[in-house]
Amino acid sequence: MTDIWNQVDDYVTRTVVHPDEALRQAVATTEEAGMPAIAVSAPQGKLLQLLAGMVGARRILEIGTLGGYSTIWLARALPPEGKLISLEVSERHAQVARANLEEAGVADRVEVRVGPALETLPTLAGEQFDLVFIDADKVNIPQYFDWSVRLSRPGTAIVVDNVVRNGGLVEGPATDPNVSGVRALHEQLARRSDVAATTIQTVGSKGYDGFTLAIVGG
Repeated sequence: MTDIWNQVDDYVTRTVVHPDEALRQAVATTEEAGMPAIAVSAPQGKLLQLLAGMVGARRILEIGTLGGYSTIWLARALPPEGKLISLEVSERHAQVARANLEEAGVADRVEVRVGPALETLPTLAGEQFDLVFIDADKVNIPQYFDWSVRLSRPGTAIVVDNVVRNGGLVEGPATDPNVSGVRALHEQLARRSDVAATTIQTVGSKGYDGFTLAIVGG
């Protein structure tokens, strides 16, 4: 099945997504730097851009920058005065991302902050974001989500990537810390009354996975 998944992703990318040279170069630069190929796919990047536009995002928070591929998609949804803050634990990754953001022409509206996200997030206390994209280590996903809600307003959209884990979300004991993290996120969501959420399974060039979409209530 993975072959047909890849073919569909390629077809969708050619027909409706249309990534430009800056995005293709960001992928190439990230690979050349020896960074893991774990960025979102082009159709997923376009989805993030559309979601940001749908909520009228003026301020976006991203947790996990990597090479800046998803950052470019999100930043392009912002108005000229908009701002995106992206949190990245690795200085090396941040350097690659900044170069890619500059090449894509969005560096003026993006700030990449380096350090463990659980140390950086408290420095944002008092700020509000219209959209949050969480694509970082899964062990700390519940804490990242909790902080995201704190930094939100009613109507803020929160997207959490890679939460199905090839079925690990429900299959077998959670011996993998990443699986434990996404299960803990769903258990947290089951208890919360201040957000409405769903999780959607996905297949494609990134394999079998899924994302959680949550909207913060009033």
